[in-house]
Amino acid sequence: MVGFEQASLKVEKEQEFQELKSVLNRVFGPDSIEGFLKRLKSSNLRVRDWDAVMDDGALDLGVASSGRTAKALYQSLPVSDQAQMRELYLSRVEEVDPGLRARFQKLYRYY
Repeated sequence: MVGFEQASLKVEKEQEFQELKSVLNRVFGPDSIEGFLKRLKSSNLRVRDWDAVMDDGALDLGVASSGRTAKALYQSLPVSDQAQMRELYLSRVEEVDPGLRARFQKLYRYY
């Protein structure tokens, strides 16, 4: 049986991709993740609903002083880069500490 192996795609807009990736790193950092989850809870959003999270501006907590929103960065990426970013976000969502996931279990529900 062969295991799943993710295909590696070349990032087309490296600078914007890395900037948005650093936003995710800040948001999912130990000092910020609880605030991010609280923001989603107060906005009544599901953590896996990427489009709603982007529309709400919840990731803007991690945006540096560039002045661009996370959504603007995301929209500047080509579709292939957007898909990789969405996949990166969803993998980071699943890596959140189990204790925090239990506290914010409603955000993690599929229904």
